[in-house]
Amino acid sequence: MQPKWEVADVVRKVTLRDTEHTVHQQKTLRAIASCRTADLGGHVDVCDDCGIIHISYNSCRNRHCPKCQGHQREAWIQQREADLLPCRYYHVVFTLPASLNSLALCQSKLVYNILFKSAWATLSQFGQGVGLQMGMIAILHTWGQTLSLHPHLHCVVPGGGIDKAGKWRQQVRSDKYLFPVKAMSKVFRAKYVSEMRSRQIGNQPLYDELFSQNWVVYAKRPFGGPKQVIEYLGRYTHKVAISNHRIKDVAGGKTIFSYKDYREGGKVKEMSLSHEEFVRRFSQHILPPRFVRIRHYGILSSMWKRGKLQALQKELKVKRPETATAVQTLLRKCPCCKTGTLITIEIFGKRGPPKAYLLETEIVPEC
Repeated sequence: MQPKWEVADVVRKVTLRDTEHTVHQQKTLRAIASCRTADLGGHVDVCDDCGIIHISYNSCRNRHCPKCQGHQREAWIQQREADLLPCRYYHVVFTLPASLNSLALCQSKLVYNILFKSAWATLSQFGQGVGLQMGMIAILHTWGQTLSLHPHLHCVVPGGGIDKAGKWRQQVRSDKYLFPVKAMSKVFRAKYVSEMRSRQIGNQPLYDELFSQNWVVYAKRPFGGPKQVIEYLGRYTHKVAISNHRIKDVAGGKTIFSYKDYREGGKVKEMSLSHEEFVRRFSQHILPPRFVRIRHYGILSSMWKRGKLQALQKELKVKRPETATAVQTLLRKCPCCKTGTLITIEIFGKRGPPKAYLLETEIVPEC
């Protein structure tokens, strides 16, 4: 079911020229506001089975747009299915303290890069402690439920690794946990602050404040199996700061959206913000240009995927899925007959589709 209101509706209520957003943030917000509208033009498709004509407006394909993540997510998940190993997978979350929020706003690329580096260095050190080279997929999220700044990494970690003899060894410590989280928290904090010092970020009072706090490393119980890993990845990989379904109303200068209050057991509540404040909070989570927010490490890194991972899977008798075109095929399925494939017969610009086609069908959003 299509949501009644969208982030794009809120952005259109704000005059971006009068705000303090960066050029990159303004460009991203304009792309979101123009997504699947006449501003981006569109295309005319015909079904090769039932012959129905469909007119669709183009997507902005921006990674921060709530409407443009489905296609990318499905394609990415299919690629990850080929990387799975026959073991338990663990979900580990590395969170930065609020003391670093102001620094994250003005030097986001640096702060988030150190987060990735420190998280992997921590996990890698604990892996080496049990004689294993491990792997990790890390996904950066920067938001809380109310669009506040809350940088953290969601990490998927296979419960096994390569020992010093180059052999696969499964189950790092136990079925219930990966490594002791309190110990990981202290190591993570030390590595992060050490990296800050080496790059001359911050000052001694900030370092002292960071060491006085308990940093949070959270580890959930392991996934039941590869299927659960894929379901998890589907929820987290291409998520944006807020989905359109959470926006309840956009009127009277206010944006009302739902959120979960985890201090009260995940109780669903509603929050009302001015359009300007909503867009300001949303903009905090627009990442720098070309910043990589999903990264692979160790035995799941790109270097390992150039033959080593495939050899390990063969040794463990893992059947790799064949390269599929299911996602692309699904995108081009006719929404009317559900069997035919859509073929593009004409592309149009801002002026809109040719009148001859408008007489035959209605304009529909791109599937």
